[in-house]
Amino acid sequence: MNAQARQNSTLAIVSLIAGILGWTLMPFLGSVCAIITGHMARGEIRRNPQLGGDGMAVGGLILGWASVVLWVLAVVAFLLFFGGLAWLSTR
Repeated sequence: MNAQARQNSTLAIVSLIAGILGWTLMPFLGSVCAIITGHMARGEIRRNPQLGGDGMAVGGLILGWASVVLWVLAVVAFLLFFGGLAWLSTR
């Protein structure tokens, strides 16, 4: 009953931490970093079956992409709102 623990991918850990930072301290930069390192970690884990941490990489990817999507929606809403105000002021 000697179960050997699998080593987690460092990139997966970085992806998850960056994804959390993307929602807290470094809004856009952390999210982009989470997306990049998450994809790199998933590739590394697929190439090396002894590595673990796929769940952390996926978590970082989800946090990163969700934050980027919300940023894009916020910018579109901002532009539509103020563009609509500018259009109304010219009428």
